[in-house]
Amino acid sequence: MVEVPEARPGWTFLTNHARVLAAIADNPNIRIRDIAAHCRLTERAVQRIISDLEQDEYLSHTRDGRTNTYRVQPDKVLRHPAEAGLTVTSLLSLLIQDETHRGRPSGTTLSRQAQTSGAR
Repeated sequence: MVEVPEARPGWTFLTNHARVLAAIADNPNIRIRDIAAHCRLTERAVQRIISDLEQDEYLSHTRDGRTNTYRVQPDKVLRHPAEAGLTVTSLLSLLIQDETHRGRPSGTTLSRQAQTSGAR
């Protein structure tokens, strides 16, 4: 098992939006509570991020009773001009990994779910 690094103040390589999107792509039925725990955010912050992602059509959801099922738009192009032409799929291919592969220096893979669904 790979040791989880301690939280450090200051900058990070990934935005919270990228972390939330990756968590949803890895499990489209994930609860906001679980996203918050996984990404080390508050539930309120996760709700705002999901709202941002839905507003700009990177993400949509359907509701079945008390359960949300999210759908990531894999062909949507990333927002920043420096990533012109890169799609959500290209970002997620770097971020979504099986827990068994987490921490390996190379040869990381998409989760089985993301591989079969095209990162949703």
